[in-house]
Amino acid sequence: MRKSNVALRLLPSLLEEAKRVAQTEGVALNQLINVAVAEKLSALRTDDYFQERAARANLGRAKRILKKAGRGNSPLPGDEIQ
Repeated sequence: MRKSNVALRLLPSLLEEAKRVAQTEGVALNQLINVAVAEKLSALRTDDYFQERAARANLGRAKRILKKAGRGNSPLPGDEIQ
């Protein structure tokens, strides 16, 4: 894997908090930042994925399927509302 160096400017308060968290977690600051960036990218990609899926959705068909859900199935033990 190829590594790159990037100059990162953080607010002093953010940098100090990141250092504290890294120390608490027992990892290097660089590793903490890598994980944080990876988590953010994953969240953004997940959001894009669901938006793309929603754009292709057929709401009428989904509602028809949901309307049929559970028909003909008797309640099972544990299905009671408590």
